[in-house]
Amino acid sequence: MREADNTNVVKQAYAAFGRGDVHGVLDALDPEVRWRPVTGASPAVPMQGERREKAAVAEFFSILARSMTFEVFEPREFVAQGNKVVALGYYKARTAAGRPFASEWVMVFTLVNGKVAEFQEFTDAAALNAAFEAVPA
Repeated sequence: MREADNTNVVKQAYAAFGRGDVHGVLDALDPEVRWRPVTGASPAVPMQGERREKAAVAEFFSILARSMTFEVFEPREFVAQGNKVVALGYYKARTAAGRPFASEWVMVFTLVNGKVAEFQEFTDAAALNAAFEAVPA
């Protein structure tokens, strides 16, 4: 596919996420997708860890919905080259325990035949980990 087409697939997935339409996001994924959220997230972060296949990514979004509430989620810029689309953005959220987290982020999508085959997220992992760590007694 052309870079513009790949970028459009990613933008449509973000639009679906913004509407709370997880099925719309999953529709953009290859059945064998490799999903790597937040490189460097600690075991304290409920949605950390690589996942493979759509069912596991659906579980990721379920955990995310229970673990964080986004106040701001803004994809701001898209850069495409070949089968890669890189999105740069910002989010601000609260954990289920009410602890705040905010960071700029980079999300990298690799597309094959119009579907997201790989995803990897980079953010301020130290700040994310701190938001989920237990408060010292």
